[in-house]
Amino acid sequence: MRHFPVMLDACVDALVQQPDGCYVDGTVGGGGHTEAILRRLSSDGSLIGFDRDEEAIVRVQKRLGSEARLSLIHSNFANMAAMLDVRGVEAVDGLFLDLGVSSFQLDEAERGFSFQSKGPLDMRMDQSEGLTAQEWIAQTDETEMANVIYTFGEERAARRIARAIRERRLERPFETTDDLAALVERVKGGRRGARTHPATLTFQAIRMVINRELESIESVLNEMLKRIRVGGRLVVLTFHSLEDRLVKQFFARHTPREVSLQEGGVRIEGERPFVRWISKKPMCADEEELKINPRSRSAKLRVVTVEG
Repeated sequence: MRHFPVMLDACVDALVQQPDGCYVDGTVGGGGHTEAILRRLSSDGSLIGFDRDEEAIVRVQKRLGSEARLSLIHSNFANMAAMLDVRGVEAVDGLFLDLGVSSFQLDEAERGFSFQSKGPLDMRMDQSEGLTAQEWIAQTDETEMANVIYTFGEERAARRIARAIRERRLERPFETTDDLAALVERVKGGRRGARTHPATLTFQAIRMVINRELESIESVLNEMLKRIRVGGRLVVLTFHSLEDRLVKQFFARHTPREVSLQEGGVRIEGERPFVRWISKKPMCADEEELKINPRSRSAKLRVVTVEG
């Protein structure tokens, strides 16, 4: 199994402005970005890595060994501010968030994220807590299920899929990824030459709601923007339009803007702390990376500097 960290150089270039600073990697995943960040830091620099997936923490510990500049924390990044408080870390010089599902999670059938191979319907990033996808499918009513699949998956066939799931589960429960994928494929009338599997959007939606992904992103952005020192960077790599829209709108709310007053002069509006876009348009993977890592196709990198 080979893991390709997406837009590696662009992410690290954007993040590390002070080699002796303190940085946070909110999703260590396979450790590719984590290792690259450490290479940019001086002996006085430090990096705190988070991941809600305990297997990711173990994997990075094995990969990087006894790296004194690195501290690893098994926790949802929604709890990042509180976990930093426990460790007496009041401010950092930059935060990096990679919001994609790691290749390891997708490729391991037993995690239940993918329909490419048979596995249990789990989909939890942290397998120590919360409902599994199987439990969620078994107890969620048809209307709510349709709303989730439509909202988080942007799936036009959401109502038909939810109805079919409800009818099928009356006969027997869903237990495996291939079972659910096959039903969605039947509902949508097969692949019809499509590049992506018909169940892609449904699986994406269920995964996002199971892991409360958008809520976690909103929480970490709100809490951590206040923790980044002036001149520090907030660097976010997204892979889904809903995530990207959330990040873009959050940054826009914190970008100061001048509003002309009737009596003359201007007033500066915007939520504090203020930020400045490094690039108003998101950065994307180049053609060379797309050839070796198709999963980078949907990646968008957004970066701001904190101005206080």
